[in-house]
Amino acid sequence: MRFALDEDQLAIRAMARDFAAKSLAPHALDWDRRKHFPVDVLRAAAGLGMAGICVPGEHGGSGLARLDGAVIFEALAGGCPTVAAYLSIHNMVASMVDAFGTPDQRQRWLPALLSMDKLASYCLTEPDSGSDAAALRTRAVRRGDTYVLNGRKQFISGAGNPDDFYVVMVRTGGEGASGITALVVEGGTPGLSFGPDERKMGWNAQPTRAVLFEDCAVPVANRLGEEGEGFRFAMQALDGGRLNIAACSLGGAGAALDRALAYLGERQAFGKRLEEFQALQFRIADMATELEAGRSILWRAAAALDRRDADATRLCAMAKRLCTDAGFAVANDALQLFGGYGYLQDTGIEKIVRDLRVHQILEGTNEIMRLIVARSLIEERR
Repeated sequence: MRFALDEDQLAIRAMARDFAAKSLAPHALDWDRRKHFPVDVLRAAAGLGMAGICVPGEHGGSGLARLDGAVIFEALAGGCPTVAAYLSIHNMVASMVDAFGTPDQRQRWLPALLSMDKLASYCLTEPDSGSDAAALRTRAVRRGDTYVLNGRKQFISGAGNPDDFYVVMVRTGGEGASGITALVVEGGTPGLSFGPDERKMGWNAQPTRAVLFEDCAVPVANRLGEEGEGFRFAMQALDGGRLNIAACSLGGAGAALDRALAYLGERQAFGKRLEEFQALQFRIADMATELEAGRSILWRAAAALDRRDADATRLCAMAKRLCTDAGFAVANDALQLFGGYGYLQDTGIEKIVRDLRVHQILEGTNEIMRLIVARSLIEERR
């Protein structure tokens, strides 16, 4: 097993870091304050192959591995966790279309997704079914060659833009996971509407809205796979999404640690630079160790998912839980090291703390990650 990146991966990381330093970091605070969704910058990232990272080259994507994706998202989140996280969601949808779509569907939709002419959203969560996703109630009734959708999706990232694209999990059958189907709803479809942009603690540089369906007619040709396969598709997509959001947590926290290290080298107290105090040295050592430990399990999980190992889902859950908890804790510790200045917006530390907090909730809460791990271990012993 390798514990180092090869030359190609180092070049990929350098490219992503350069893009983050030039196109994300200088604007991140302004985007946060103005609640600006930088679509032009996202499309520039797409031009570098970052909208379909794991989509095979023969389908127009970059054809990279999950480990490559983790490296890219960690680098991008060092510039802005919010923008990197939305790009993760977009990649998850593009990969779903590639993995579960027909050749005709891939030809219809992938070019616009890979250029980000279409901005993708993943629609699973509902007001009354977050962690209990299999209890979703948005219903699609088939009438000839059309499904008619009625219901509501909640907390949908990227929703409500003119150039939008939604993969929506709906109920076409009975209760439980086996009654769920995946449908593509394209922007502008009659009966599709949106709630107001949510006022959030963080992630202000991407919109979050409810997505509403009222007698929304969608062609049967927009169905991914067969009826009843949607929940399985959604869960498989979340394995990759969890790796990406874990990487975003490491990237944001790493940026916070770098800023804290620079500050400790500049600030003096009691006649010494702060970096000379042993108590603070212990703190930064623990912070760096937590991030390195998270990176190790993230890379292992990514390799397992690429190989489709039997324990890949469990490892993805472990990586998501560990990296998002560690990422938030490290960012919060970095704020503490700045003292009062860390609480001010101009340092950028408090933004990272706000942005990373939601990573412990989305793509499955960390409590659900623990359930996935525990149930897998128990099942393995039976």
